[in-house]
Amino acid sequence: MLIGGSMGTASYVLAGAETGEARSFGSACHGAGRAMSRNQALRQWHGRQVIDELAARGILIRSPSPRGVAEEAPGAYKDVTAVVDASEAAGLARKVARLEPLVCIKG
Repeated sequence: MLIGGSMGTASYVLAGAETGEARSFGSACHGAGRAMSRNQALRQWHGRQVIDELAARGILIRSPSPRGVAEEAPGAYKDVTAVVDASEAAGLARKVARLEPLVCIKG
C-alpha cells in the first residue's frame, strides 16, 4: 500500500499484516487525510508562501495555480506518521519504507 502524506511530509509504503484481513478485510489507512477544509486552508496560507517554505526545505513545487498550492498546504493535513503508526499498532499493516518528498507537481 502507498500511503500519501502531503507536499511537505513523508509518504509511506506499507505491507498488509496477517491480522489485518480478519480485522478490516485487508484495508488500512489510505493517506493522511485532511485536518481542515480547502476554504480554511486558503484563509490560513498563500500559495507563494507555501512554495517558498517548501523550497527552503529542498522541496520543489510546480503548479499553474498558487491557490491550488495553498489549498493543499502541508498544515491542512493530519500527521501522516501518526496515522500510519495507528494502522500499524492496530495490526492492519506494517511499515516497509518512509519516503521524503523532493518534487511535487500539482495539476
